[in-house]
Amino acid sequence: MKIAKTITEARTWIAQLKEERRNLGADPKIGFVPTMGYLHEGHASLLRRSRQESGISVLSIFVNPIQFGANEDLDRYPRSEEADLQLAEREGVDLVFMPSVDEMYPEERKTTVTVTGVTERLCGASRPGHFDGVATVVSKLFNIVKPDQAFFGAKDAQQVAVLQKMVNDLNMDVKIVPCPIVREEDGLALSSRNVYLSEDERREALVLSRSLQTAEAKIQQEADATPAEIVSEVTATIEASPLAVIDYVELLTFPNLKPLDDDQTMKSLRLSEQSIILAVAVKFGSTRLIDNHIMKLKEVPLHV
Repeated sequence: MKIAKTITEARTWIAQLKEERRNLGADPKIGFVPTMGYLHEGHASLLRRSRQESGISVLSIFVNPIQFGANEDLDRYPRSEEADLQLAEREGVDLVFMPSVDEMYPEERKTTVTVTGVTERLCGASRPGHFDGVATVVSKLFNIVKPDQAFFGAKDAQQVAVLQKMVNDLNMDVKIVPCPIVREEDGLALSSRNVYLSEDERREALVLSRSLQTAEAKIQQEADATPAEIVSEVTATIEASPLAVIDYVELLTFPNLKPLDDDQTMKSLRLSEQSIILAVAVKFGSTRLIDNHIMKLKEVPLHV
């Protein structure tokens, strides 16, 4: 496994790896998993998918300062370089790109990538500028690595929608591959921020997956249920947790992230073959967690 700390090193190693693959008559396609490190099984699942579908697997580890707000957790964001490299090697990564902040932003930045239309709601509403930072750093990483495919976890569904829009609008020659959410046995979605939770907060955080399960049951069992009713029920489930402070509960189209009409029913949405996302963001103490469930309604059993 190669480790590159500079952009020049990354480009050199990638060119060499592609040449080696071509000389062997093997697939030189690059699969790429961008991360901020502190890797867990969710990241490992992305790396396995990259390895399965690509001849060369590249991982980046970079805590991107421009996607953090003034009062967010940049300084205390968890880091574990040695453990990250061990996981990467175990999952068959060919190259790990681990640049410094100075390497990625060596001088005052004058260019920002801004995606509109899918950034104004959900996390974009409560974290202004966040997705500008995400789109900017990912576009830089795509230009450095030049991947054929890039793999992202569906837990950050809005991020997937933003990056897909960016890639489409700018004609970037890379395929965005969303991958399923990986959860603990008790249902909590894996996140690097879970380490911040106290024992009580960790227990209460299970309300997120439980509320999504409640919503899916309502969608299956009540053909006349409206988006407003579903959001109300999820909100009530979360509010029953004494430690939960809701940022948002929203039911939107996916991937366009547009509001649904309150007078629509699950039955009418099914007839339109619309995909929807039920997304939640909730704080437990100082830790903000997100979760979601994306549904293609025509594939969800409906009991009437």
